[in-house]
Amino acid sequence: MHPENTLDPLELYASAIDASDYVSKIAPLVHRMVPAVGELLDVGAGGGQLGAALRDPALPWTAVEPSPTMRRRLARLDDPPHIVDAGWAEADVVAKAHDTVLAATMPAFFDQPEAFLARCRGWARNTIVWVVPAHAGPKGLCFAGCLPSEWHREDETPGIDIVMRGLSSASRPQEAAFVDWTFTGIVSDLDQLAHWMAGRLGWSDADDRRTLLHAHLASKAKRVDQGFRLDIFRRTAVLVWGNK
Repeated sequence: MHPENTLDPLELYASAIDASDYVSKIAPLVHRMVPAVGELLDVGAGGGQLGAALRDPALPWTAVEPSPTMRRRLARLDDPPHIVDAGWAEADVVAKAHDTVLAATMPAFFDQPEAFLARCRGWARNTIVWVVPAHAGPKGLCFAGCLPSEWHREDETPGIDIVMRGLSSASRPQEAAFVDWTFTGIVSDLDQLAHWMAGRLGWSDADDRRTLLHAHLASKAKRVDQGFRLDIFRRTAVLVWGNK
């Protein structure tokens, strides 16, 4: 088995969020914009790190999450949410049953923003919060932000620009704010990460760029007790709609 086959991209991303200052930077901003979260619905919850920080501990919360890997993570939280095993379009959630609907870094932001916003409006009693990438850079392959653009060939348009283009003027958020943070991934085996990334980029085993990719990652990484740390600058937009 090649090393690149042993990494789960969702777990790789979630473990990086665990190591990052993502929650410590974004949660206070959301709380300032939405002081009373109330009952929370976290759509596309992932590992639940942000939702767990935002929820009212005195109230139940719900997570919509289609990934078995992420549902297992959610179930291991100290006070886990009620988990809905579905994507956003199919999720069976009672209308207007949650005070705040949260969605962070969802593909639907870019693919179907109007339809997704309509779905969120149907669920939210009071407030909708979207947490959207606002940096220029790749939005797909985990750690692609470490690579030259000619290698990953992803669209580097800031996610917020794509979202705002896809929303009608009547659907624009009432509030928006920005925050900078650092995506920090800690991996035990840099060679394994390089092989995995090369495979995801579609490079053959004989592609000379594999050696260059490993050297490039090594030049960016810092040695830590757990292995290697890679830091990538990120900017995020928090968009808020009232739904009363």
